[in-house]
Amino acid sequence: MAFTRVIDAEDVQEGHPVLVVVGDIEVALFRVGNEYFALDDLCSHAEASLSEGDQYGHIIECPRHGGRFDIRTGKAKHFPAFSPVSAFPVKVEDGGLFVDVAG
Repeated sequence: MAFTRVIDAEDVQEGHPVLVVVGDIEVALFRVGNEYFALDDLCSHAEASLSEGDQYGHIIECPRHGGRFDIRTGKAKHFPAFSPVSAFPVKVEDGGLFVDVAG
């Protein structure tokens, strides 16, 4: 796995997704309690940024048409989204948040 440091962990607040870029991939970061999650930022239903959506616990709602995804897995949970988005491994180390977009 090739983890890349993307942001200070404290800069990702629960309920407030953050957009980062890892290489050429836009990644949406999420926090629930002391857990962090990362998804491909582009909604699988329409070209919309998931990091601009509303987060409800482990669910992110796309701001364009209301499709919902599980931030733990990327699985589509609500119509009109039916295809998943990529979920990426995340780790916290020395106060930094690291994401592996290759794994």
